[in-house]
Amino acid sequence: MTDFPDWLAPQVPAPARHPGLAIAKLGSAQTLARGGFALTSPAFRAGDELDASFTATEEDAVAPPVEWTAPPPGSQELVLIVEDASSKGGEPACHWLVWGLAGQRGKLLEGETPPRTGKNAVGNSEWLLPDPPEGETRHYLFQLFATDLPLVLMPGAGRAELLASLQGTVTACATLHATFTGGGEDDDADFDDDDF
Repeated sequence: MTDFPDWLAPQVPAPARHPGLAIAKLGSAQTLARGGFALTSPAFRAGDELDASFTATEEDAVAPPVEWTAPPPGSQELVLIVEDASSKGGEPACHWLVWGLAGQRGKLLEGETPPRTGKNAVGNSEWLLPDPPEGETRHYLFQLFATDLPLVLMPGAGRAELLASLQGTVTACATLHATFTGGGEDDDADFDDDDF
C-alpha cells in the first residue's frame, strides 16, 4: 500500500500495513519506541497467533494480557488501540480502544477491565473477539501511545474522537503484532437459545 509510512514498515509485516492504522496517523519516526518504549504480551510473541481463548472460537474468551515499559518522562497517560490491519476500506476495524492508563510502566491482565474504553467496530466497549472466516488469517496490531496531556474523553467515545484527541500529544508509541486464522469450529457459539 503506497500510503504506508516508511518509518513504520520495518515494524509491521506486509499483510498488516493498512495505511489507516492509528499509529500510521499519529506516530512518527521520532516517537516510535522512543526511549525504549515497548509493548509485549506474556501470552504471545510478536507475530504469533493469538490463543483461541482470546477469540470468538471460545465462548468465555477474554482480552489478552499486555505489558509495557516505562514511557518517556513527562508522559501523562497511555492509550491502547487494537485494530484489524487486514481490514478492507479506508479505516481498519477497531477491536479495542483503551485510555486512562497511567503514564508509567504497567500492564493489563488477561480479561482485566481497563479504566476507560471506547466503542469498537460493532459499537460496544469491550474487546472485540477476532472472528475471521474459516481458513482466513487476519493481522491484529496492538498500538500503544504515550501522551503529554491527560485525555478528557468520556468512556464510550468512538475511534474518530479518540484519534482527534490524540493529535499533537503523542510522546512515544509502540506496536505488537498478532495473527489469527479462522477455524469455524464454533459457529453457533454466538447464538443464545435461552429464550423463555
